[in-house]
Amino acid sequence: MKKIALLSIAAIATMFLSTAVLADVQSLRGDKLNTMAKKPANLKIVNVKGGIERSYKLQPPMVPHEVDKYEINLKNNGCMKCHSEATYEKEKAPKVGDSHYKDRDGKILKAVSSRRYFCNQCHAPQMGADPLVQNNFQGAK
Repeated sequence: MKKIALLSIAAIATMFLSTAVLADVQSLRGDKLNTMAKKPANLKIVNVKGGIERSYKLQPPMVPHEVDKYEINLKNNGCMKCHSEATYEKEKAPKVGDSHYKDRDGKILKAVSSRRYFCNQCHAPQMGADPLVQNNFQGAK
C-alpha cells in the first residue's frame, strides 16, 4: 500500500514539474505551445527557368515548375511525359538520370526502376516562402 501511495505521489510531482519546465518553451509558431497556428499564406510554386542550383553534389534536383496536377501512381507517371528517354529532347526537358534505370544489383533496365518510379519521394518543388528561422547555409560549389 505504501508503494502505491509513493508511486502516485511521484507521478503527480512529475506532472507538475514537467508542466513548469514546458512553460518556458517557445516554438516557431509563437510564445505559447497551445496557440493555434496561423493559416499558411497561399504561396505559389517558384518556376525557375533552367532549374534550381543544387546545394551539394548528389542532391536530387529540385523541381523548377508546378507538379500539383501530375498523376503518379502504379499505372501512370506524369513526369515521364516530358522527362523520359523518348520525349526529353522534344520537350526540352532534362532526361531522367541513368541511375534511375538500374535495379539494386546494378543491372540496367529498359524502363525506370520501381525504386525510382515515384519521383516526388526525392524531387520536390520549391515554394516562395520566407524561412521560419535565420539560415546562413551555403551549399558546396
